[in-house]
Amino acid sequence: MPTDKGLSEAEAQRRLQQYGPNAIIEKPQRTWWLFLRKFWDPVPWMLEITWILEMVLGKWVEAAIIAALLIFNAVLGFRQEHKAQTALDALRKRLHITARVFRDGQWRSIPARDLVPGDVAHVRVGDIVPADMTLTEGAILVDQSALTGESMPVDRGASSAVYSASIVRRGEASGTITATGTRSYFGKTAELVRTAGSKSHLEGLVLAIVRYLVFMDGFLVVAIVIYAAAIRMPLAEILPFALILFVASVPVALPATFTLATAMASLGLAQRGVLVTRLAAIEEAAAMSDLCSDKTGTLTQNRLSLAATKPMGDATTVELLSMAAAASDEATQDPIDLTLLAAAREQGVTIPQRVGFTPFDPATKRSEAALRIEGALWAAMKGAPQIIAALTKTEGWEQGAQGLAAQGARVLAVAAGPVGTPRFLGLVALADPIRPDARQALGTLQDLGVRVRMVTGDNVITAKTVATTLGLTGAVCDRADRGGDCAVYAGVFPEDKFHLVQRLQQQQKIVGMTGDGVNDAPALKQAEVGIAVESATDVAKAAASLVLTNPGLSGVGDAVETGRRVYQRLLTYTLNKIVKTFQVALFLSLGLLVFHSFVITPILVLLLLFANDFVTMSLARDHVRPSPTPDRWDVHALIFAALVVAVAWTAYIFAVYVIGRAIGLPMHARQTLDFLGLVFSGLANVLLVRERGHIWHSRPGVLLLWAISADIVVVTLLAHYGLLMARIPVIMTIRLLGATVLYTLVLDQLKVPLLRHLKKGAANGPGTIAGTSAS
Repeated sequence: MPTDKGLSEAEAQRRLQQYGPNAIIEKPQRTWWLFLRKFWDPVPWMLEITWILEMVLGKWVEAAIIAALLIFNAVLGFRQEHKAQTALDALRKRLHITARVFRDGQWRSIPARDLVPGDVAHVRVGDIVPADMTLTEGAILVDQSALTGESMPVDRGASSAVYSASIVRRGEASGTITATGTRSYFGKTAELVRTAGSKSHLEGLVLAIVRYLVFMDGFLVVAIVIYAAAIRMPLAEILPFALILFVASVPVALPATFTLATAMASLGLAQRGVLVTRLAAIEEAAAMSDLCSDKTGTLTQNRLSLAATKPMGDATTVELLSMAAAASDEATQDPIDLTLLAAAREQGVTIPQRVGFTPFDPATKRSEAALRIEGALWAAMKGAPQIIAALTKTEGWEQGAQGLAAQGARVLAVAAGPVGTPRFLGLVALADPIRPDARQALGTLQDLGVRVRMVTGDNVITAKTVATTLGLTGAVCDRADRGGDCAVYAGVFPEDKFHLVQRLQQQQKIVGMTGDGVNDAPALKQAEVGIAVESATDVAKAAASLVLTNPGLSGVGDAVETGRRVYQRLLTYTLNKIVKTFQVALFLSLGLLVFHSFVITPILVLLLLFANDFVTMSLARDHVRPSPTPDRWDVHALIFAALVVAVAWTAYIFAVYVIGRAIGLPMHARQTLDFLGLVFSGLANVLLVRERGHIWHSRPGVLLLWAISADIVVVTLLAHYGLLMARIPVIMTIRLLGATVLYTLVLDQLKVPLLRHLKKGAANGPGTIAGTSAS
């Protein structure tokens, strides 16, 4: 049985076997396994199916290119997201400390991981509390801000509970260990981090698009096979065609383009003080509708400062601050004492000569100094207002104290005077100051259409004061009302933040979370966009998907704007890919049905896929305008818009085929002309859909223009020299290119009203397609 004399070593070992070590145990995953997992997801499956089909067709070169693309995607994603397990690693390291325990009748130091419930432990100033414990003697001031979000240190004495990972700021105490490892307050936070995580919306988007494309091409393949059987076409002829039609429906470069666009954006963000540890978070930032921001250390500086002084009677501000500093001592390392001494030095206040000092005592709720002033012995004291008022027999201080407390400050009273006759000098208020840029940063996010919610462990009064200062409007809820739609949530625990993020996600919101402490880690991991501020603990940084490396919150707005630029680039690529897939599928299928022949060869279809896909990868650096509101993908609207444009391009390519037939080109030359028409129309379509207004309203990126130019030169040379296709004259290629330009300008006149009709109204702003912006 445990007693105040501690456990025996034998009993401690028995309990160690029963409860396990005071650590977070998890089998680490091997690096090579984490890398291989990059090949086992729905997005890589598309490329792997394409690779298998290429192997079946005996297209070794194309198969090798796809394999290289698979490896490229895996390496890029693995390098950017290698920190996936570091959150738990950081949590484990925080428990690797030494503890002082009383065993077998004597005090000894042991690794904190060997602590068990029932151990008697001792902590003192500067220590990290090694496990949850109930104090039995002594008194300490503990900083629990990283755990609970409370900005003010709290006093703990006999019978009080203190939690693992809290920091002792003053005093020393002994107590009995009550919980260790994953059963401790800190360990439960670690478990929340391990179980937290949100589903990738990007992955669902890609799969939804592929489902549409595969369904359409599957329908066309079935129709073609039935037609071939009806006219008794040999299976050896129709099978390669059917397979290549299916391959055409798989967006080969879609995963690579998404990865490349987000990776390049992450490099730009790094230069602006935002490190990206999970690439998908950039795209999620574009759609972020709600941002839950921790208060302490995120919106505030997580340090005490002198917020106000209120002299009373005939006392002056200088006298009040001078005596408050005299009743403080730097040696205690008490945050309150350090704050008052720093304020006195900053304001040039003279501190009287001190001849004695009694540190703050939770029993008396005050600290006291003996001073020598003009040869007389004085006493200066500071502490709880009701205590100081009782000692000085002062009345009428309550209203002033309540007014300061209503502003979220910690209020102390100060008295001084000859020994035995102290005089009540007034009140000092200490508070955690707001970050200088916080109001502007939150205002920027609100202008971008992001709903900002403040989440804090502080009480409602403090939370309301901070919210008013920051310009946050809306309901202020305490823990009991956390299910409401509030602008501020006060008095919350770490699991409350986690569940708040989950609840918002269940309402189909894309949620961001900013934080700095251990208590924020589960919510940071759960949110689609977890943002750790510059001063955050290693645990919070490891759990986040974005880490700010500069002080302040301006990087959050940068991340949102960058994400929306990436969204516009990916929207252009996706819309272009769907248009080209529809066009090629319809042309191949209807061409066979109408003309009873293959209008283009399988090898030219594969060459077309790679020619267009790798050019459109240069969209990762295209010039775009970010949307003014959160972007959301609407696949139905996207498919409809793409189908309308695809029908127009299908009419164009049929015209090319008919003209080639009319001027007497042989079949193989017509197939070359069709290939060039598909390539040129694909490049023109990129320029057409990248700008939601008229095509000349914005200049394409330099990389995109170079890629388009290079593509035109390469396919023109291939056609001129008859490489992989029948030869046609250069002059015919030039005429086709000119006709494509003219047709694009005509089509541009039809595109603008089409996209205007598809918009959800002017509130969605430029650059949005129906459903692609969330209001």
